[in-house]
Amino acid sequence: MSTTTLAVLVPLLPFLGAVGGLLLGRTAPGFVRPLALLPTLAAAVLAVLVAVRQGGGPAIDAATELTPTGSVPIELALYVDGFAALVAVLVGVVATCVQIYSTAYLREDPRYPSYAALVSLFTSAMLLVVYSGDLMVLLVGWEIMGICSYFLVGHYWETDAARSASLKAFLVTKLGDVPFLIGLFALATDAGSFQITKILGTVAAGGLDHPTLIALLLLAGVAGKSAQFPLHTWLPDAMAGPTPVSALIHAATMVAAGVYFIARLLPVFAASQAALIVMAAMAAVTMTGSALAALAQDDIKRVLAYSTIGQLGYMTGALAVGDRGAAVFHLLSHGAFKALLFLGAGVIIHAAGTNSLAAMSRMDGLAKRIPDAFWTMTIALLALAAIPPFAGFFSKEAVLVAAEHTAVGESDFAPSAAGWLVLVSGLLTALLTAAYATRLWLMAFRGRGAAAPDHGREPLAMTGVLWLLAIPSVAFGLAAGVLPDWFDGRGLTPTVVTSVLGTGAAVIGLVLTYALWQRAGAVTARAGAATGVPASVAAAESAAETPEVAEVTHDHPAVPATPAADPGRALLGPLYRHAAVGFHLDAVYTALFVRPVRAAASLVRFLDREVVDTYVRGAGGAPRLLGALVRRAQTGNVQSYLSALLAGAVVLAIATAVLANVNAGS
Repeated sequence: MSTTTLAVLVPLLPFLGAVGGLLLGRTAPGFVRPLALLPTLAAAVLAVLVAVRQGGGPAIDAATELTPTGSVPIELALYVDGFAALVAVLVGVVATCVQIYSTAYLREDPRYPSYAALVSLFTSAMLLVVYSGDLMVLLVGWEIMGICSYFLVGHYWETDAARSASLKAFLVTKLGDVPFLIGLFALATDAGSFQITKILGTVAAGGLDHPTLIALLLLAGVAGKSAQFPLHTWLPDAMAGPTPVSALIHAATMVAAGVYFIARLLPVFAASQAALIVMAAMAAVTMTGSALAALAQDDIKRVLAYSTIGQLGYMTGALAVGDRGAAVFHLLSHGAFKALLFLGAGVIIHAAGTNSLAAMSRMDGLAKRIPDAFWTMTIALLALAAIPPFAGFFSKEAVLVAAEHTAVGESDFAPSAAGWLVLVSGLLTALLTAAYATRLWLMAFRGRGAAAPDHGREPLAMTGVLWLLAIPSVAFGLAAGVLPDWFDGRGLTPTVVTSVLGTGAAVIGLVLTYALWQRAGAVTARAGAATGVPASVAAAESAAETPEVAEVTHDHPAVPATPAADPGRALLGPLYRHAAVGFHLDAVYTALFVRPVRAAASLVRFLDREVVDTYVRGAGGAPRLLGALVRRAQTGNVQSYLSALLAGAVVLAIATAVLANVNAGS
C-alpha cells in the first residue's frame, strides 16, 4: 500500500468510527467501545508507518481538484512533511490513550456512546488539519474541532458551569475564526490558490500584496484556537468538561492546531516584521500572565489549563523568532507530559473526591492511596518545570536558544526586540512554572490533616495509560539529536547560557516554593499549639481562612490569623486575588461586550414589543373600529336610510353650488 493511501486512511478511520458509534450507540451498545478504540488505534499505527516512510525526507505531496470553483480552485490536497508526520503520531497516540482511559473513567456514564463518537470525530478533524495541503480543507477540520469542543466541554450539560463553558468556548473561538476566514480568502486571492505549496511559492517570490494585514488576520484566529492573549479566557473554563476531554484538547487537538498552522505557514508571517513583533508580544504576555494565574488557582485542572496557555506561549514565541523546529519540538514534548498531567489529575480527583487543591492539602496519605498517579505525575511535573533530563527541559531550552540567537543578532529572521521579549519572558515563566508545578505537587501529595479516603485501586485502563505516557515524558528529550532531520535540519541542542539561566530559574522557583510551604506548615503548627488545637485541624482552618478572619468551626475556636498553607499566596502577595480571577479579564469583557450586547438586546426587545407590536395592533384595530361604526349604521329602518340619502343629496347639491361660484369668481 502506498504512503499516500496510508496517509488518507489516518484521518478517515476515526471518522468512520465516529459515524459508526453515532449510528449504533443506542441500537447496538456492545459495539461502542470497539468502534471507539480500534479505529483510533489503527490510525495511530498508520500514522507511525507514514512517519517512518516519510523519514524526514521530501514531503509527500498529492492533490486532486474536487470541483471547479472559479479563479481560486479548492483541492483535496495532501502535504506530509516531517512536522506533519510527527504531529499526526502525537495526535493518534494521545487520542488512543484518551479513548482507553475513558472506557474506565466514564464506564457508568449513560452518554458514553455519543462522547466516544465525538472524541473520534475530534481526532479525525485534527488529523485532517495536520495532513491537509489545502487551506479550505484544513478549515473544515478547524471548524469541526470547534463544534466537537462545544459538545464535549458541555458533556455534563445538567450543570450551569458546563453549559456556560461550552458556549463561551464556542463564541470566543468563533470570534477569532471570523478574521481567520477573511485572512484565508485574502491569502488565497494574493496567491491565486488555497494549496499550501503554491502559497509558499508565492511568498518566496514576494507575491503577497498585503502581508501584514493577512498575517494579523490569521493570527487572530490562531489566538482564539490556541488560547493566546487576549482570546485565552475560554480554556480555563473548559475544565468543566470530562477530564479525558481536557487531556485531548490540551495535549493533541484544538489548541495545538493554531501553533501547527503558524509553523506550516511561517513564511507568510515572516513576510511582515510587524506581525512578528505582535506575535512575540502576544507570546510574552501569555506566558507570564498565565503562569502568574496558575499560581493562584485552587482547582487542579485550572492550574493545568493555565499551564497549557503558558506552554503554548512558548511555542508561539519560538515561531515569532523564526524557529518552527523548536516550536513543534515543544509541541510534541508538551503533548506527552500534559496528557499525562490531565489524566493523572483525573485519578487524583477520583481518589480525593474533589478538584480543590486546598482540600487535598488537608488530606494525609493521598500519594500512598494512588501510587501510580503519584509517580507518573511527579515525572510529568518535573518535565513541565523543565528540570533536566526530562523532556520538557530539552524542548523549552530549544525555544530559549532560538530567542537568544535572535536577541543577540545572530538571526535576521525577526527584530532583536522580538528575541528579547521572548527570552526575558521565557526565563521569568520558567521560574513561575517550576513554582506552580511544585505547589501543585505539594498540595496534592504532601497534605497535612485527616487520612485521605480509600476508594480502592484504580482501574488498569487508567493507570496503565499513565505509565505509557510517562515514557516520552522522560525520554523524548533524547530525540533532540535525531529530530533536526525532520525539522528543516535546524539544531535543537541546548546551549550553556540558556541551560544555566533556564535551569537556574526553575530550581529557584522549586526551592522557593518548597521553603514557603514548609514555613506555612511550621506557622500553622505553632498556631495550633498556642491554641490547643491539633496541628491537622489548625492546617485545615488555616487553609480555609481569608486573609482577615479565620474560619470558626463547631468543634474548635477560630485559629488566630496565620498565613494560609498555600505557597502561591506567599509568592504573589497582594497580586494573589487578582491572579486567582485571571486578572479580571472576564470582567473587562463583560463590561465591554456582554453588557452592551445585552443592553442592545433589551432595547430591541422593547422596540419590538412597544413600538412594532403597537403598530401591528393599530393596523388591526382601525379596521375593527371602522367596521363597528358601519355596523351601527345598519339599523334596518327604511326611514333612516331615506333620511341619510336625502341628507347626502343636499350636501352634494350645496357642495356643487359652492364650487360653481368659486370657479365663476376666478
